[in-house]
Amino acid sequence: MAGGWSWKLLRCGEFRLDAGCMFGLIPRVVWMKWFPPGVIDESNRMPLQVNTLLLEGDGHLVVIEVGIGDKLTPKEQGLYGQQLRPDGRPRSVIDAIAEAGRRLEDVTAVVVSHLHFDHAGALTRLGPTGDPEKPELTFPNARIFAQKREWEDALANRSTMHRTYLKSHLNAQVTERIRVCDGEAEILPGVSVFPTPGHTWGQQCIKFTDTSGRTIVYCNDVMPTALHCRPTANLAYDVEPYTSMLERNKLLVRAADEQWTLILDHEPGHAAFTVQRDAESPGGHRLVPAPV
Repeated sequence: MAGGWSWKLLRCGEFRLDAGCMFGLIPRVVWMKWFPPGVIDESNRMPLQVNTLLLEGDGHLVVIEVGIGDKLTPKEQGLYGQQLRPDGRPRSVIDAIAEAGRRLEDVTAVVVSHLHFDHAGALTRLGPTGDPEKPELTFPNARIFAQKREWEDALANRSTMHRTYLKSHLNAQVTERIRVCDGEAEILPGVSVFPTPGHTWGQQCIKFTDTSGRTIVYCNDVMPTALHCRPTANLAYDVEPYTSMLERNKLLVRAADEQWTLILDHEPGHAAFTVQRDAESPGGHRLVPAPV
């Protein structure tokens, strides 16, 4: 797109997952050293964030990734340590969009890296009845972009976890809005996707050029936090951990060579980084904080 996209990082809610699962085969005695005292809670969970992007240009308003949403039960909210608003309801992309001064109805396109509930749950939201089994579209005028393989696997519930592709965010309303890609593709002028399998078979990254000329790449669970910039830092949730390791290295090599700015999907701290080669760092790369 001529002139590039303007964009904003949206922080759509903290949550927590088991740190052992987030680092797979890496022993606890190793990864515990990466955290300051008190960060890992009594349930062995580490803090994470739902990071999404809001893009604007050429009459389009685009949301990249939507996060958990507001439909989890109180028990599930506690299980995942989901951040709550002062009124007791979960913080979500709905709040972040409002804080950015935009309306849900104005969003013309939504792009999801994959369809696990913590990435795509907010494709639907609680309706007037408040029944999580009868939700409504969060972005009623938006096309929804995902990989064809991801969509098929989500509908068939092919995953290492039996409750992550949920019917409440894969319902008939979403089916009407979905647009599937088969591999690398340009989905909007200047916005493209490319597969990074391993966590799921149909996972994708999203790439665009911003108004300053930077190439921005929204990362998925191939490298969810800065601590995962290591060859062996795969998730216990990955369908193919070895593939994840290879894809993460390919991503880092390309990011360093092509001077990409990476946005990490679950990084609880500063979420934007460039990549530099560094023989002293694990895997030969290190992340350098970049402007947001």
